[in-house]
Amino acid sequence: MDSSDCDHLELADVYASRHYFRRFSEILQRLERVAAAMHASDQLNRIDARALTDYLKRLDFTFDALSTKYLMVGQTPSRSLGSLTVDRRESGFPVASELMRMANDAQQASRHLTNMPSTRELKAQMIRTILGECRSPTRLQYAMSQRLYYEEISRGALFWIQNDPQCEMLDSDGGRRRFFIHWAVYDSQVNLPVIYLMEVDDSGSAPLPKDEYRWPAVQAHLMAQSLAGLTLLTIARGLDADFDDVHPKRLHRYHIGPMYSSSYTEQAGPLRQILEQACPGGEDDWALAWTQEELDSDGTQEERSGWFSKVEREIFALDPFSDGAGHSGATRTLRSIILPQRPYQVLAELAPSGFADVQKFVVSPSGQVLHL
Repeated sequence: MDSSDCDHLELADVYASRHYFRRFSEILQRLERVAAAMHASDQLNRIDARALTDYLKRLDFTFDALSTKYLMVGQTPSRSLGSLTVDRRESGFPVASELMRMANDAQQASRHLTNMPSTRELKAQMIRTILGECRSPTRLQYAMSQRLYYEEISRGALFWIQNDPQCEMLDSDGGRRRFFIHWAVYDSQVNLPVIYLMEVDDSGSAPLPKDEYRWPAVQAHLMAQSLAGLTLLTIARGLDADFDDVHPKRLHRYHIGPMYSSSYTEQAGPLRQILEQACPGGEDDWALAWTQEELDSDGTQEERSGWFSKVEREIFALDPFSDGAGHSGATRTLRSIILPQRPYQVLAELAPSGFADVQKFVVSPSGQVLHL
């Protein structure tokens, strides 16, 4: 067995698969409440909270589509129909290849739907099989799940492997405009969704999103730099250096995950003990990390460009006293953990080192999210 086999878990059992998707549905819905709580406590401004919530909803729709695709896993005679593969070592999320296949399926969804029986026809065939042949219509149920899957992904509004930058104007002051740019990726190196939010000043002659040359080039640049291994400072300086009239003023990055669960992941350290003591295998057997990196501009300086001209470059604020942020390429880094009430109680009792500065969001049995 190679290392990838050890790192990945195939959910070939129908109960494990459905339990996994049900759990993630609950987690993602709670994350939307976490974003609302952060907005209420002024950790997120209105436009950031709106963009984050939209990506979280897209992620929820993606999990809904995958749950439909694998609804009949283990229930059909053929094992070649596949099952969901989860990154059990690093993230607890599906491996990136699952989203790559879904993107490919979306391109061919209309053709598949055209060649499939309609939902009404499939239901009628199921009834005839149950009443006339007195047997379970397993193959028809599988066909129905695939039709619903293709219908779901054909609607769009999903979290894809790459979610290209979108741009909207915030303000216009004389010759300068301020834009809000947001984009997201499903990072294949760590199998985690990563969301980027940026504000830039635009001193170009045409508004950035309407500039036929600059905007496609900026989009391509940002997507190429959207790697977990690159610091925010590297990304912002790269944009600042490559586009003289695009001035990044702030850049935030949100790592959604990892998700920890004794049922699906092989976490090490205090979290393993916390989850095992709290409710191993139960509905509260989970915790989700959320890391927020922020980089802010602290001013500008002029640099010579060519023989006779100068360009404006950003000076970014790096705080060397904030958990090594001077080396991590960020102004500040905020780590959070979202977990149900019972694991939080165990966490509070054990008080392991390293968690004192981690922000806690606790999900009550009624579904409320408490910021502690």
